[in-house]
Amino acid sequence: MGIAERKEREKEQKQNAIIDAAEKVIFSKGLEAATMDEIAEIAEFSKGTIYLYFKNKEDLYFAIHSRGIQILHQMFEQAIENIEKGIDQVLAVGRAYYEFSKVHSDYYKAMVYYDCHPGKADSDLPFAENCNMEGEKVLKFLAMMIQKGIEDKTIRPDLDPVKTGIILWGQSMGMIQLQAMGDHHDFSEHLGIDYEELIYKSFELMVESVKNK
Repeated sequence: MGIAERKEREKEQKQNAIIDAAEKVIFSKGLEAATMDEIAEIAEFSKGTIYLYFKNKEDLYFAIHSRGIQILHQMFEQAIENIEKGIDQVLAVGRAYYEFSKVHSDYYKAMVYYDCHPGKADSDLPFAENCNMEGEKVLKFLAMMIQKGIEDKTIRPDLDPVKTGIILWGQSMGMIQLQAMGDHHDFSEHLGIDYEELIYKSFELMVESVKNK
């Protein structure tokens, strides 16, 4: 391994160590309460070293978000691995998204925060642009899946793949968020409704709305 390659690897290792530390602080305290001093302490680097790699706390947050969406993308790809029909892939991806929100809840919350503060993504922070790119990859994946369903005649041919992907994404997020707000809308206690059953039913209804009949 040459000197340039070794330096690049060391840079990547330090960068990942800083992101690891930022996750511990931000996931436990929230973005607003977290400080660069705490992150530097956990990472065991000087604050000056942190700033060599990340412009500010928000830049670190975007790096965390990028990790999360990469994991989500991998889960989507795994979910449709052995599924042929586009319409069945749509359902599988919806279930994978819900699974992600449970297994990787901290990343999911970071992504929701990102979606609720879209203006931040327009900044000149290095990792903000990376977030946009990762998000576009996922959207293209959803559009490709819907296009496949149109081609195999399991999804309505009158639908625009990109617009439909955005709609399904938003509807899925809304239902998962409804569960996250359980303290305010406790359907389980007052109406005897199981949240998970409700979410899976919502996915079935979404699939039914795009199915080619």
